[in-house]
Amino acid sequence: MGYRDTFISVAEDCRAGTGEVPPARTRPTVAGVQHAMLTARPGHYTQEEVLLACSPRLRAREDVDELEQLPAEELQQLMAEYFAQPRACLRASPLAKTYGWGLHHDEHGRITLHAVDSPEYARLSADASLTQLKAMRSRRAG
Repeated sequence: MGYRDTFISVAEDCRAGTGEVPPARTRPTVAGVQHAMLTARPGHYTQEEVLLACSPRLRAREDVDELEQLPAEELQQLMAEYFAQPRACLRASPLAKTYGWGLHHDEHGRITLHAVDSPEYARLSADASLTQLKAMRSRRAG
């Protein structure tokens, strides 16, 4: 499911001119969970791990801050249940659609975030050795 050697650039209709931190909310949001994971441990998580952590079941758990704290059997069970149905990939992430973050997936599928106005974003978005994808638009083309 996950991407390898891929850069997901911000959506064409993204209004952010820089990488913005998603606003803090009382209940964790998908954008907040993704941003916290990917900034706390750059190059550590895969798409599947990020998507699973954003599932309603895990976002509701206050006793689990990181996936590594889950017993291996429970993590496998959660993965099997969550991915039993098709899921949107990180091209649909609010980080790339709304908040101005590009997502680089390395050769192992590990993800790092890059602000749209950063030199690293410019370098990665021009790297012909990477598969270049755009995040999904928030609105239909008009």
